[in-house]
Amino acid sequence: MVNLELYKVFYTVARCGSLTKAAEELFISQPAVSQAVKQLETQLGTSLFHRMHKGMELSKQGGELIFPDVERALRLLSGVEDKLSELKKSATGTLRIGASETIFQYILADKIVAYHKLCPQVKIELISEVSPRIIEFLKTDRCDVGFLNLPIPPDDGIVISDTVALLSDVFVAGNAFSELKGREVGVWELAEYPLLLLEGNTVARAAFDHFAESLGVKLTPAVEVGSWDFMKRLVTDGMGIGCLPREYAQRRLRDGELFEVNVKPAMPVRSVGLALAKDANMPYSLRAFINLLRRER
Repeated sequence: MVNLELYKVFYTVARCGSLTKAAEELFISQPAVSQAVKQLETQLGTSLFHRMHKGMELSKQGGELIFPDVERALRLLSGVEDKLSELKKSATGTLRIGASETIFQYILADKIVAYHKLCPQVKIELISEVSPRIIEFLKTDRCDVGFLNLPIPPDDGIVISDTVALLSDVFVAGNAFSELKGREVGVWELAEYPLLLLEGNTVARAAFDHFAESLGVKLTPAVEVGSWDFMKRLVTDGMGIGCLPREYAQRRLRDGELFEVNVKPAMPVRSVGLALAKDANMPYSLRAFINLLRRER
């Protein structure tokens, strides 16, 4: 079997004309270089160098005979390695991104557009699902990267590698509850008002329930909704007080359609995490996307 490393040592010694210089270039010891040359000479059954006082000189019936072919072969192999390296550094193929519709809309939309401009050859597949489904997709290789509402229960099949956004859950109301503007409202007072909450079995709802329970307050929703956008519409129309991330209501708060109720104590800040499958393959297209998120954070 051909040992390419031996030929690389032979070629380097021939080009440098010295065992010492070849060892320095190859980052190995001089005895190791000398041993490699001897091993190749044994395999080929001929002497490849004349050991001269000034250095190493190719033998006419050995080294000089094979040097051109060895040089050509190593250059060809170097070209193959360069092509593979370039392939790894080129953003091509398909990038499958999993997240909820809300995360896509409020957190990832601008970043996905920026990534498309940076890597136009990558086909982007958006998988809109709730966090538990995204976790399953990651673990079954149906998704390359997922964005999850945190916190979530520990799962050995995934790794949360980054926090991409912070979410501040707040209480908002429309003009129908204008008497609450400008005053501090205790959490226990919310029980006197109709509450609009996200439906059960969601991370946001679990965070709200835990918050209320930790304070010993029982808060029952008057209406459960399936999306933040629907909640904002109902709250704007005066159906009750909603609890949602401030980051998802910025426009309506800015335009005065909604106002933030100053509830004390405030709810803890949550986050959105970037999740990968454990031991996930990391093609350049995925690494480029993650690096873009980190730069813009």
